[in-house]
Amino acid sequence: MLPSGSSVCPSPRHQQKTEQLDNNMNGDPSNQPEVIKGLKGIYANTTQLSDVRGDEGRLLYCGYEIEDLADLCSYTEVIYLLLNKRLPNKEELDNLEQRLRHDRELPQPILDFFKSATKKARPMSALRTAVSMLGMYDDRTKDTSQIKEIGLSLIAKLPVMAAYYYRICEGLPLPPIRTDLDEASHFLWLLKGTEPDPHEAKILDLAYILHADHGMNASTFSARVTASTLSDIYSCITAAIGTLKGPLHGGANEAVIEMLQEIGEEENVEAYINEKLANREKIFGMGHRVYKTMDPRAPQLRRIAIRLTQTIGEPKWIRMSDMIARMVRARKGLNANVDFYSATVYYSLGIPSRMFTALFAIARCAGWVAQISEQLEDNTLFRPLSLYTGPDEPLLVPVMEMR
Repeated sequence: MLPSGSSVCPSPRHQQKTEQLDNNMNGDPSNQPEVIKGLKGIYANTTQLSDVRGDEGRLLYCGYEIEDLADLCSYTEVIYLLLNKRLPNKEELDNLEQRLRHDRELPQPILDFFKSATKKARPMSALRTAVSMLGMYDDRTKDTSQIKEIGLSLIAKLPVMAAYYYRICEGLPLPPIRTDLDEASHFLWLLKGTEPDPHEAKILDLAYILHADHGMNASTFSARVTASTLSDIYSCITAAIGTLKGPLHGGANEAVIEMLQEIGEEENVEAYINEKLANREKIFGMGHRVYKTMDPRAPQLRRIAIRLTQTIGEPKWIRMSDMIARMVRARKGLNANVDFYSATVYYSLGIPSRMFTALFAIARCAGWVAQISEQLEDNTLFRPLSLYTGPDEPLLVPVMEMR
C-alpha cells in the first residue's frame, strides 16, 4: 500500500527496461517465456482414473469404455471402480451399497441452516455452504487415511442435501431417509416425495455414470489444487462445487433448457440460432474444450432423450435440440456435449431446471473423491508461475513534488 499523499510515476530505469523488453520481443521472441492461458494442452499430473481421448471422442474410466460401463454397470459399481481402480465382486458391491445407504442422515445443524437460509439461492450455493459446514462436525479430517471414508459419507449426503434444500425452498415436507433404495431411486424419492419409478431411476443412474469423472476438468483441478495444500477433503469438495457452479462448466445444462424454453417452438429455431451466431453469442451445450469430435456421452443421453420425450408427449424438445446441433455443427464445426442432451433428459424426468447443476455435482462427487485420494498418494503442491506484465519498478514520488 502506498504512503498517504504519494503517487507513482515511471522512473528512467523503468523506461529503459521497457525499451529493452520491447527490443528483445521484436528481435528474438523465443527469449520470452511462453504463456499458455488456461493451461490448455498442459499435462499437470498423471492419473489412472479417467482417460479423455479428445481426438478420438472416447472416455474411459480405469481402462473401461464409458459405453460399456453405461450399458453393463450401476453407478455404485462405478463409485467402487473409481475409488479402488477395479470393479467390485458381489460381496464388495453389497457392502458399498449398504455403506452408502446407512450414511445419508444429515446433522441437525445442516437442516437448521437450510430452514433459516434464504430461499432465493440456487441449490449449488446451498451445497457449497453445507459441505463446508459438514467439515466442522467431522473429527476425522486431520487423518488422511480417512479420506475415502469421509468421501463415501459425502457421496451419500450430497443428494440428500440438494433435495432437502429444494423442498424447503418450495415449502414442501421432507420425506424420511430410506435405506431400501439405490442412489438414483433415493434421490427421486427425496425430490418428488413419491415412490420412484424404476425406469426413471435407471435413466438417472445412467446419467450419474456418464458424469462421474472426466479427467482434469476445472472442478477436479480445483479439488486437486486444494488437496495439494494438504487441506481437508471438505475444503476440496467445497472448492470443486464452487468451480462446477460456473456456467462455463456445470451450469451449462441449466442454460440449455432455458434456451429451449426461450425458443419455444421448432419454427423459431433457425432465426434464434442465426441471431446468436451473428452476434457471436455463446450457445451453451455446444463444443468442448477437449473433444475434437463428438462427446461420447452425448449420444447416450440423446437416445434416452428421444425415448423420454416420446413417453411424456413432448418430442419437440429433442427435435429442437437436433436442429440446433445440426446448425451449429454446420456453421461452427462444434458438436453437442454432455450438457446439451442431459438438459432434455433431466427436464423430461420432471426435475426442476434449477437442480440440473446440483445433479452434476452429485454424480461428479465420486470422481472428486477418487481424484483427491489419488492426489494425496504422491502429492506435489500445485504452484505454477505467472508472467508479470505490470509496471517495472515505478518511482515513488510525493504528491507535493509532482507540481
